[in-house]
Amino acid sequence: MDLEPGEHLIFEGHPSWRSILGFYAKGLVVVAVAGALAGAATQIADGGVDGGLVTLVVIVLLALVLVVGWIKRLFTTYTISNHRLHIRRGIIARAEQQTAITRVQNVNTHQSVLQRMLAIGNVNFDTAAGDDFDFEFAGVASPQDVVEAVHRAQREADAGAAAVR
Repeated sequence: MDLEPGEHLIFEGHPSWRSILGFYAKGLVVVAVAGALAGAATQIADGGVDGGLVTLVVIVLLALVLVVGWIKRLFTTYTISNHRLHIRRGIIARAEQQTAITRVQNVNTHQSVLQRMLAIGNVNFDTAAGDDFDFEFAGVASPQDVVEAVHRAQREADAGAAAVR
């Protein structure tokens, strides 16, 4: 995020690695099924399971799942400055959302039981744009720290506006 004159960062982060454990669990199921299919295919074709081929398939797919999960997490960035909230997602196809910190009306956190055990949560921002505008920092570690960062940004924005008057 390019900062404007007088703007400074208060928070910058990514979804926690714990927030994509579901993705990794699904990936492990796919890897196991692919390994079983590779074993069955070599059994049918050669009359015996080719352990080397099955191992290769499993290792390559497991590495792919790990890399995709890491990229998915790394290329989602949440930023809070004293002027705005900003979300950037993607590498090649990129989606960005931003809103002025002064437009944030409510800050809500949500943690399921599993998220509480993993110490992660979602922080949802109600903005002046209304209900059709979904602005959420999903899967952040310590969501209460994000709420505090927003409150700090709002206090700084209010102090800056009062100084201008």
